[in-house]
Amino acid sequence: MTRMAFALLYLIAALPAFAQSYPSHPVKIIVPFGVGGPADIYARFLGAKLGETMGQPFVVENRPGAGAVLGSDAVAKSAPDGYTLLMMSNTHTVNETLIPRKPYELMRDLAPINGVNYSDLLLVIHPSVPANNLKEFIALAKASPGKLNYASSGPGTPYNMAGELFKFMAGVDVVHVPYKGSDGARAGILGGQVQMMIDAITTMTSNVRSGKLKALGTTGRTRSSVLPDVPTIAEAGVPGYETGIWLGLMAPMGTPRPVLERLNAEIGRVLNSPEVKEIWSKQGAVPMNMTIEQFDKFLRDDIAKWAGVVKATGMKIE
Repeated sequence: MTRMAFALLYLIAALPAFAQSYPSHPVKIIVPFGVGGPADIYARFLGAKLGETMGQPFVVENRPGAGAVLGSDAVAKSAPDGYTLLMMSNTHTVNETLIPRKPYELMRDLAPINGVNYSDLLLVIHPSVPANNLKEFIALAKASPGKLNYASSGPGTPYNMAGELFKFMAGVDVVHVPYKGSDGARAGILGGQVQMMIDAITTMTSNVRSGKLKALGTTGRTRSSVLPDVPTIAEAGVPGYETGIWLGLMAPMGTPRPVLERLNAEIGRVLNSPEVKEIWSKQGAVPMNMTIEQFDKFLRDDIAKWAGVVKATGMKIE
């Protein structure tokens, strides 16, 4: 047997032991979005829980920019050792079609670990807009094409895609105003610089309850338990409309399978915790625990789904 073959056998035999000792130092979770959005909030929540159970800190680092491409590429090019992870969302599955010339490919350069959670989105308008329900807002938009605008945290994000899908299905011309991050977009709608935004229900509900914004509809199939008095967009005036935001974790491709399995199992324990389910339920978030194979299929199916939406709406990165 050659020296190389011996080395390969040794490496294979050492993998289970490596997984058992993993992690031996802090793990970095890169969030390719700004501070304050769902990806940031839940990365910090999950990181704290994993730090407790796995005995090493899970440190969150925000690297927003270029529609989540900058931070994601940094993870794709990191050492495949389990010490650099990516908190990702449906922004990434959209980008596979919307930004085809990225420096990485999602399913080629990153390995699925597990889902995190799913949340409905919430369509809100500034109180200065003279509309009290979705049908009135649609009528206003149709009467003034190109005069109203909506905020998002950037091209290809769930908020942008939800807005374009709304425009397409409602037949309205509302101008997209992309911000560099979700915190900027929220500041824009709260300050009245933009009239509309579709944002995560987990981060926007408090602004509705305080009267700072008006809620016109949620994006799920059924009404949200968080805001049960707010109709779905489908029942309020745009039949068939449905979308949301989900989060998941990936690692550089080539990360040892035992490490991926350990992370998958530990994340699953967090997501299955009655305490976590209760906390997230009050926020409007649903845990998305899957096997590695299930999450892999979920990602591929979502890429295909959003490819259809991008084609139907004619969306392009300006």
